[in-house]
Amino acid sequence: MGKPTQHSAELAQRLGLWTAVSIVIGSVIGSGIFLKPASMAARLGDPGLLILVWIITGVMTLFGALTNAEIAGMIHAAGGQYVFFRRIYNDFIGFIYGWAVFLVIQTGSIASIAVAFGKYLGFFFPLPHLSPVLEAFTISIPFIGDILPLADIGTKLAAIAVILFLMTVNYFGVAFGGFVQNLFTSLKVLAIGAIVILGFAIGHGSTSHFFPLFATAAGTGMIGLVTLSMADAFWSYDGWNNVTYVAAEIKNPQRNVPLALAIGTLAVIGIYVLTNLAYLYVLPIGVMAGSQLVAADVAQKFLGNHGAEFVAAAVLISTFGTVNGTSLASARVYYAMAKDRLFFRKIADVHPKYRTPGTSLVLQGIWASLLTLTGTFDQLTTYVIFASWVFYALGAFGVFVLRRKMPDAPRPYKVWGYPWVPGIFVLFAIAFVVITLKEDPRDSLMGLALIALGIPGYLFWKSRQRNAAAEHD
Repeated sequence: MGKPTQHSAELAQRLGLWTAVSIVIGSVIGSGIFLKPASMAARLGDPGLLILVWIITGVMTLFGALTNAEIAGMIHAAGGQYVFFRRIYNDFIGFIYGWAVFLVIQTGSIASIAVAFGKYLGFFFPLPHLSPVLEAFTISIPFIGDILPLADIGTKLAAIAVILFLMTVNYFGVAFGGFVQNLFTSLKVLAIGAIVILGFAIGHGSTSHFFPLFATAAGTGMIGLVTLSMADAFWSYDGWNNVTYVAAEIKNPQRNVPLALAIGTLAVIGIYVLTNLAYLYVLPIGVMAGSQLVAADVAQKFLGNHGAEFVAAAVLISTFGTVNGTSLASARVYYAMAKDRLFFRKIADVHPKYRTPGTSLVLQGIWASLLTLTGTFDQLTTYVIFASWVFYALGAFGVFVLRRKMPDAPRPYKVWGYPWVPGIFVLFAIAFVVITLKEDPRDSLMGLALIALGIPGYLFWKSRQRNAAAEHD
């Protein structure tokens, strides 16, 4: 790769509205819709409750996207929500968000989705395995516990390979990365659409599978089950804010970023609800709950033995596109931090030819690759979701802050339903964080501890920032 320079080039505006929408849809739809509905069905037990959870979480995601769209229309710089937090609150909140994005939120998302890619790649190609002794090799890390870096090594190597490949794709130009995103988003939507249409048309299902809608008695235990199911659904909806990270590279960002957030999120809600309805139409809730690969079991009903192959290919396409979209967008956060002298200065380099934050992409790819070795899919997703929703609450509350701090600032888009829509989202986000902390304290506290690790880093870089400012004066 050519040597980038931080002074002679800037990021280029080369992404249109469709690519922005594609980043939203492609960053959101990964492996969750193929894997999570079965575990949610097992917890909830009712068709109506299952669909209701997907709708509620989708509406809350839409509320969050619409709320962020107002801020994105006002502030359209590389780094997205990191920049928002600096403007709304202060450098500390901005840095801690950027740190969390680097340490676990986005890199952890890249790692866990790439691991899902690796698992399904094993359906078509034999992946290497080590001896049981080597796979049992354990490293103990304080406060985290034992990890097995060599366990299921074939899947992990496949995950690392796709992370590094897409890092390279995005290094060689945002337009190239955007083309890959458009292509794989289109392919994944077509694949999911085929499952829905064929499931209803020739899946040999029954509308009786939708009834009774609500049979499970409500109780205090149900609150915890619904919350855990919402965490699964929110994992499947996560990534909608990635488009804000590349706002500086989107044409007419004041218009296109808010539009992309609204169009993309609405499209994902429709896709997810229709997909779950198709699953339920083909499989009764009890069968769905016991399924290891629910999408494959559904596809088997209309494609026979080739159903599992079709779904495995669909998951590969979907996760490949999601890793690409997340990788493309997230590297802009660390780039923006470095430009503000709140991260390693080298990360602010822009390649003079490709006009991409090359060093940031490389750092992200290496760290995400290391994360694939450190934890299971479920552990990483729990860390990611809990940490994300802490910042989602802060971000949505920022609309109220900016309305007071900057009442006369131009707002190309004003959030629909203000103050109710952002207010409901903020209250819901706080409640979700509190209940998740209660239901899954270990992993939730681990997410908070990882975020807190950024405090010494902030003090270090803030000191260097002040020293640089003093020298300049």
